[in-house]
Amino acid sequence: MKKQAPGRVIVTGGGSGLGAAIVEVILDAGGTPFVFDLDVSKVTAAKALQVDVSDRDAVERAVKEAADILGGLDGVVTAAGIDRGGKLGEVPADEWEKVIGVNLLGTVSVVRAALPYLRESRGRAITIASTLGLRALPDATAYCASKFAVIGFSRALAAETAGVIGVTTIIPGGMSTHFFDDRNEQYKPQDDDSTLNDPVNVAHAVVFALAQPLGSEVRELIICPAEEGTWP
Repeated sequence: MKKQAPGRVIVTGGGSGLGAAIVEVILDAGGTPFVFDLDVSKVTAAKALQVDVSDRDAVERAVKEAADILGGLDGVVTAAGIDRGGKLGEVPADEWEKVIGVNLLGTVSVVRAALPYLRESRGRAITIASTLGLRALPDATAYCASKFAVIGFSRALAAETAGVIGVTTIIPGGMSTHFFDDRNEQYKPQDDDSTLNDPVNVAHAVVFALAQPLGSEVRELIICPAEEGTWP
């Protein structure tokens, strides 16, 4: 199979965790990543903008600026994500809705703003969901709602844009990142890292999807540690 280089790719959440791993693998594959993140202080290998992806106006400005700098776009990867664990009645409404704002609406805003550039380049949108977008757990209503919605959005977008752009949904299981650091102890992984995946493994799956030849699409990929507890 003749693969193509990832090209010019916006990576949201690219300042840390999975996003940072995706940036590194895109660079290794000969691509040009451009990072959107709230904290870009540690981004040294790629151009970056400080962006709150839940702010649609800010996203639209940032996508245009990135595309102008890069001379177009070949892909976007929506790796920015947050969580607020807890029972529905106990998580403040603003915090609950912020999860939807970042995980779902941030994904939609980035893809929507990038669509004209992706149509021009026959590029790809890679959305990041979760195994908790396939299987619900208690005390995770916000996160599950956002990730179930990302999968639904991505499937509908793939149908809508078939033959125009590529759409792939990456569905990772638990990863060994700082994602869990600000959670209450009861919502942190209780085992050692053997039940969490290395985010680099997921990043390679992202680049695999980006590098598909024209006319071939990977629609969904589930990547999880062998002992993943939230799949199937």
